Order: sequence, then C-alpha cells, then structure tokens
Amino acid sequence: MSRRRAPCRRQQAAPRRAAPSGCFRSWYLGRATRGLLSSLHRVCLSPVHRTLLGVPLKTNGLCCCCLLVPSPDASIARVMWTLVGRGWGAHALSRGWATGAALGPAPTFGAAPESWPTCRVYSSAEFKEKLDMSRFPVENIRNFSIVAHVDHGKSTLADRLLELTGTIDKTENNKQVLDKLQVERERGITVKAQTASLFYNCEGKQYLLNLIDTPGHVDFSYEVSRSLSACQGVLLVVDANEGIQAQTVANFFLAFEAQLSVIPVINKIDLKNADPERVENQIEKVFDIPSDECIKISAKLGTNVESVLQAVIERIPPPKVHRKNPLRALVFDSTFDQYRGVIANVALFDGVVSKGDKIVSAHTQKTYEVNEVGVLNPNEQPTHKLYAGQVGYLIAGMKNVIEAQIGDTLYLHKQPVEPLPGFKSAKPMVFAGMYPVDQSEYNNLKSAIEKLTLNDSSVTVHRDSSLALGAGWRLGFLGLLHMEVFNQRLEQEYNASVILTTPTVPYKAVLSSSKLIKEYREKEITIINPAQFPDKSKVTEYLEPVVLGTIITPDEYTGKIMMLCEARRAVQKNMIFIDQNRVMLKYLFPLNEIVVDFYDSLKSLSSGYASFDYEDAGYQTAELVKMDILLNGNTVEELVTVVHKDKAHSIGKAICERLKDSLPRQLFEIAIQAAIGSKIIARETVKAYRKNVLAKCYGGDITRKMKLLKRQAEGKKKLRKIGNVEVPKDAFIKVLKTRSSK
Repeated sequence: MSRRRAPCRRQQAAPRRAAPSGCFRSWYLGRATRGLLSSLHRVCLSPVHRTLLGVPLKTNGLCCCCLLVPSPDASIARVMWTLVGRGWGAHALSRGWATGAALGPAPTFGAAPESWPTCRVYSSAEFKEKLDMSRFPVENIRNFSIVAHVDHGKSTLADRLLELTGTIDKTENNKQVLDKLQVERERGITVKAQTASLFYNCEGKQYLLNLIDTPGHVDFSYEVSRSLSACQGVLLVVDANEGIQAQTVANFFLAFEAQLSVIPVINKIDLKNADPERVENQIEKVFDIPSDECIKISAKLGTNVESVLQAVIERIPPPKVHRKNPLRALVFDSTFDQYRGVIANVALFDGVVSKGDKIVSAHTQKTYEVNEVGVLNPNEQPTHKLYAGQVGYLIAGMKNVIEAQIGDTLYLHKQPVEPLPGFKSAKPMVFAGMYPVDQSEYNNLKSAIEKLTLNDSSVTVHRDSSLALGAGWRLGFLGLLHMEVFNQRLEQEYNASVILTTPTVPYKAVLSSSKLIKEYREKEITIINPAQFPDKSKVTEYLEPVVLGTIITPDEYTGKIMMLCEARRAVQKNMIFIDQNRVMLKYLFPLNEIVVDFYDSLKSLSSGYASFDYEDAGYQTAELVKMDILLNGNTVEELVTVVHKDKAHSIGKAICERLKDSLPRQLFEIAIQAAIGSKIIARETVKAYRKNVLAKCYGGDITRKMKLLKRQAEGKKKLRKIGNVEVPKDAFIKVLKTRSSK
C-alpha cells in the first residue's frame, strides 16, 4: 500500500486558484502546457523559409518549418506555431499571457480560424502544398550563372539578388550567403558552385530564376563548366576598377562555346577609382559586345541591381525542354549526407519527377526509388514534383558514393532514354601523394576521401604505398590551390590529418623497344609517380605537359613579367594592348614551371595587379631527368623528383639544405646527396655527435691520443655501415612542404 506525501504548510495555506472557463492564461499555467512547451524543439532558424511563393511571412528571425508539436488539439498547435513564428519563446510566453502582459488578444479554444493572429507561420507540410512547381511554365523559367574573376563581386551580387527576390531578409549580416563551406569563409573565395531558386514577380508574371554562383579561380574552372551545362545564360561580372582579367576572358569563352547568352555587368561603380567607361570599351574590344548592353551596378550598395533581374528575364531565353517526354535529368553536382545518402543536384531536360518514382542511373543501370525532390532556396525546400526546365535536388537512397556520378543521366524505370552528353572528364594538372599521419587512421581517411571526391569530382584517386609513409593514395588536382583547399576541407569537415608529398605533373615517355611496349601494353606511357620514371635507356624521348597561359597586366610591369616568363622556359605567342594602359600577353609554359610558385611571383612583381589563367596545350619534347635523394647512399623514394636537366643542380641543392635542417643528428655522420643516375650533383652533411675521448688525457705522449682518436673513428665507421637513417615524419612534412625552394 503506497503512502502519499502530506502537503507542506505553504500548500495548505495557499489553496489553488480557479481560472475562468476558456481562459488561455489558465490553460497555459496548467500541467498540459508545461508538457507541451517541453516538447517544443528543432525550431528552424533559417531565414530562407520566411518568404515563399505566395506566403509573405513577416517574422522576427524564427520560422517553424521544422517545429515538432505533438498536440491533440489542432487549435493549440496553431496558436503555438504563431507564437514561435513571432519570435516568442517559452520565457516570453510565461512573462506575457501568463502574467497578463499586453501581447495582443489571446485566442480561445472555441474561436474560429479567422480570429487567429494574422501573422501566421506555416508548417513544413503546408510549405509543400504552397510550393507548387507546376505553376511555372517553361516560358517563365530562367537558368543562369554568375561568372567572374576572383574578387570581382560575384557573391555580393548573389546576396543582393537573394534579397531583392525576398529569398532572404535584407540585413547587414548577408555576406557570402551562398558560400557555405568554412574554407570559403576563411579564404574569401568561392570554391564550390552553389544553386538557389529565386521567385520573382515582374509585370504581373511569376518567374522562377535558377541562379548558380560559380568559383572565380582558374583551379576551379571545372566547377564553372559543369554549372554552365544547366544554364541558358551567364552574368559576366567585371570590376569597374580592375577591368577585364585573365579569368574573365576564360569564362567568356566557356560561355561562348556552350552557346549561352552573355550579359556583361560592370560592378563596383561606387569605388573612388572606378572607370566604367574604360571597362565598357575593353568589353567591346575583347568580347565584341556593344557597350550599351553593359549594366553598371554597385552590388555592395545595391545600386541598379534590379535592372540585372530585368535583363535576365529579357535577354536570357527559357530552356528548350519537353515536359510530356519521358524523364531525362542531368546530375551536375552532388553532396553526401550521413543519414540520407547522396543528394544529387539535377537539371531536368525532359519529363517530370516526383516522390515515389522509380528511376534508373544510365551509368550504373541501378534502380532507385525517389525519397525526396525539391529546390534550393538556397537551403533545401521539398516539393511534390520537379518539372522539365527546372533545377533542384533529388534524394533516392544512394548510399554508396560510387553510385553518384557527375554527368550521369537519370530516367524513369522501364522508360529508357538516350543519355545526355554529360561532361568531359577533368584533366588533372598536378599530382601529389597523400598519406595518413597514423596508419591506424587509414580506413577513416579512405572514407573521407571517397565522400569528398563525390562533392569534388575533378579529383582523381589512385592507390599508392611508401616504405616510410605507409599505405596512401596518389591524387590528381586541377592546380595547387585546388590541392590546398582539398586538404583543408579534409581537416575541417572530416577531422583528418594527412601528409602531402611534393606536387608533380604528369609526364610521358615514348618506349624504345617492342619488348617494353608489350610489357606496358602501349608505346607511350604516362608517369604520375616520379619513383616510376623510366631510365633513359628504355625510352626514345620524354614529353612534358605544356599550357597556354594568358597574363593581363598594366603596361608598366610588362618588362619584369617578360623576364619572369623567360626564366620559366616560356615561349611568347602573342601580345595585345586591350586599352591604353593594359596588356594581354600569351605564353606557352611548361606546366611544371608554374604549378608551385609562379602565381605568387607574378603577383609580387606586378604589385598584385597582374592576373593569370591557363589552358591545356598538350605535350612537348623535353630533356628531363630523374633526381634521387640519398641518405648515406640509400635512396629515399618519397623525395624522388623529375626535373629539367638545366635546373637539376639548383633544385637538388635546395632539397638537400632543407633536409639537413630537418634531420636529427645521429652518433654517426649522415651524407645527404642529390644524384642523377650515378652522378652526385649536390651534397650536405649532418655532423655526428662527438664524444671527447681526450678528456681523460692530461699530458702524456701524443701516440696515446692518436690511438684513442683512431679507435673512435673506426667505431663510427662501423656504426655508419650498420646504422640506418630513419627519416621522421615531421621531417618529411618540413621537406615536402609546397613552398618555393627559393
């Protein structure tokens, strides 16, 4: 028999007050309300859902698209949603209606819906019903990208467009809204293309504008080319002060080859040194676009930005698609979610896709059931369907990162279609070895690399191993910045710590004998690992990759830049004055001369005003040699490099000097040598620890001292023969760092 605790004196003295019937205050103070408030959680703080199609929501920073309210009474749930939507939390309520403060009229249980507060926030289910993508006919859809050189204002313009269309609230904190990665925020550059669907009302018509913000650095040009496949036009942004730069020219020709409409936008007209008329003349001379088609704006201040939206509607054509045809969707990007699997960004060229449809991958021929479709606004906003001409995301339960291939075509089950052309495979320009700091982390690092390469398909991965560093991979990148960003993303997003070897470029060798051709199964082999570089006796010639580089610089720095290019074995191809003060130079560069420090040297010589871009130009014959690094006569495989014959001595000397500063001293002398074949071209020595064996000799005959010194020398010589020099991993990190050796 249970005993009930007797009430205390305070409870006996203060009897419970009865609240008026139907009063919200008494309901709020009741036990049911406390349970309800304790279950309020997962309130979405994103400003994205404050304004949706046909649902203008004036809130104070909160919306309830993710609010979970387990209420038995729908009226209670709607009241609580409204309060949370206004920014009132549990404490505000307890100080408000519960205490009699003036928070507006309190709704009662029996009140009609019309008497509820007008500032009503919709649940996620109601969002899905309101966001009906069939309301946008093909003629009211515009798909476009923003392309520009680094730091010309792409992301700032994207922020203003999001504000103008009501996608986000206009606040001072809107900076790089579409740059979601930590590395993008830290470096102030865009490294990953991001998509956002904008709803814009113009002349009584509701338009769907699908915006893709793209990177501006040459190392991420593959991101730009993939983004353009889902577009019909581009906004070519040019700085009103700096004018046309090298990447601007490259982006224009990418759009030109894809037959896209180009709208030139001159940004930063608010700057003190801005000269938009000069930039107009540059655009007309270089791109043959009439100056009166240029739009002058200040994205920072929002000046004339709305005319950009008008130009998008007027100058960019709608997509040429057919909604009655079977589904054909192009996967142009993807990410990996730990719980939902692969999230594919798709552009629909034909048909319709909805939740529950069974789709097939043209690449793997596997069948999946669609779990969710939607648009990015800029965060994920689920919809019932996606229609041809629209750009959105699709989740179909792909749990393996290999299943989602960039450029793949998705179609409905039992309705096969001809696959879309897809994309050209990215051609890696730089290769580097990657190894875990601790071999016990190999599997974790493998999983992280697989997931990250899904998000960055331009990285190529080959398994590799090293005697000193253990099992690892040989990765291919589009450039040095691409390699650094990939490494930084591994550390930040997956908490992975890795060792990166010295970057190298892919060389080719033409084999000399039929026996070797039969062994390698081809006459011309590609070498991505310097340790596998064949001997001169086995090949007829070596080939090195070359690129056609474009440099745009003020004319006052032309002489210095020409000397720099000649020192890098470059051959001048062209020289054009794009206006009175700026010159465009074209050079043919060996790729290995520019991958490490050329860009930094160029910026230093030109006080930061010169810009550089390059494109692949094939291979050329070169006098290449394999340079080994020896420690006491033993080759260190991880430090083997391929260099041009004329620069072998300076590069070998620099590596030996850095290795001397990094290796710990031993009881015996360590000889560090750079060798080409059997010829030593550079040497440094790490002195041995030396015991003073003469300390006990206070005078005496000289023969006694010579005997002790001779015995010590013999012991060190014997120790040097049997002693092994183990290079610690921290020494590898110092020696293999990707800085200039100068």
